[in-house]
Amino acid sequence: MQMPRASEEQKQRFRDLIAEVGASAPEAEVKPMFGQLGAFVNGNMFAGLFGPDLGVKLAEPDAAVLAASGGGPFGPAERPMGGYLTLPVDSDAAEWIGRALAYVAALPPKAPKPSRVKR
Repeated sequence: MQMPRASEEQKQRFRDLIAEVGASAPEAEVKPMFGQLGAFVNGNMFAGLFGPDLGVKLAEPDAAVLAASGGGPFGPAERPMGGYLTLPVDSDAAEWIGRALAYVAALPPKAPKPSRVKR
């Protein structure tokens, strides 16, 4: 599987969008993930960048609206990420990221994985 790469301009736009939307949620952070970028709150990803595609995790009613307006699967075509949708190019990215942040911030924090014992 060939992993698409986002340009530096696309990565910066993603960081700027997260900073804009996440201003009210200082715990939101952008981290590298498998050569891509992900935006996390309480350990859970709410938005991500996969090549040029921006994806979000939404509550079911919002996901249905986004899917009806052209949002499609997010991630590799062979194995898209469940629960995430790619934003259509002409959508209001900040609006959808804000909805994703609000939804995921209300979920329980992700429990840290136990550290592995080295042999």
